Amino acid sequence: MSRIGKKPVAIPGGVTANIDNGVLSVKGPKGTLTMGLSELVNYTVEDGSIAVKPVDQSKKARSHWGMQRTLVSNLVAGVTEGFSKVLEMKGVGYRAQMQGKTLKLQLGYSHDVDIAVPEGIEIKTPDQTTVEISGIDKQKVGQLAAEIRRWRKPEPYKGKGIKYRGEYIFRKEGKKK
Repeated sequence: MSRIGKKPVAIPGGVTANIDNGVLSVKGPKGTLTMGLSELVNYTVEDGSIAVKPVDQSKKARSHWGMQRTLVSNLVAGVTEGFSKVLEMKGVGYRAQMQGKTLKLQLGYSHDVDIAVPEGIEIKTPDQTTVEISGIDKQKVGQLAAEIRRWRKPEPYKGKGIKYRGEYIFRKEGKKK
């Protein structure tokens, strides 16, 4: 039995949710998010909360239950607070700057890496080695952060590369003389 799925998702003030033709839409102060609903789970919007229950006790329905509740929770959190990821760059000459709707990265290649910013995502570069990604859709924010990080993953010898803020890089020992 899902411990997460049992808890209903509270809808804070200023947020509205409705189910229409198999689509859950949540509207809040930061915008509107929609999600297609799974046929293995029942969703109900009642007295300030969204309840998620499995259709039956099959293994497949129960396995969808907790994940669907978490996705609904992410919709509500996104339209109220939003999500953000912070990337830090470490390395000689590694720099980032915004130019219009494009993030320009200098990562030691012979060319600059240009990354187009998707709709609904905001990127800030407070200094040359920090990139702050924010938006209301948790999946889009995380996906863009992972795509940027993929260009130069942190290496274990000197720790150079792009890492998430707070991420610990396991360092290897060098050669002993």
